[in-house]
Amino acid sequence: QVRLMESGGALVQAGGSLRLSCAAVGGRFSIATAGWYRQAPGKQRELVARIMSGDITDYADSVKGRFTISRDNSENTVSLQMNSLKPEDTAVYYCNYRFGDDNFWGQGTQVTVSS
Repeated sequence: QVRLMESGGALVQAGGSLRLSCAAVGGRFSIATAGWYRQAPGKQRELVARIMSGDITDYADSVKGRFTISRDNSENTVSLQMNSLKPEDTAVYYCNYRFGDDNFWGQGTQVTVSS
């Protein structure tokens, strides 16, 4: 069992920045694929960014150039730096951990971007 704890969600004005963090207990991000997903009201959950083995990263087109995913293996955390935020980035952001058949989700953290 892997427990994920997200933090960093907040209300921010358009053009601002936020940094989300996710800490894992019971798993190691160094061997897993770690991702950030988001779900806006009335919409499906979608991939925002993920970091895979070898630190290969993948981003949704809508956030490329604005968001950066990274991980700190010594702290066993994954972060999402979000810059130039837009109102359409408003959503609950979820941390995800995948390794083999393991697939775990955090509780989510709310990001609200005001115009």
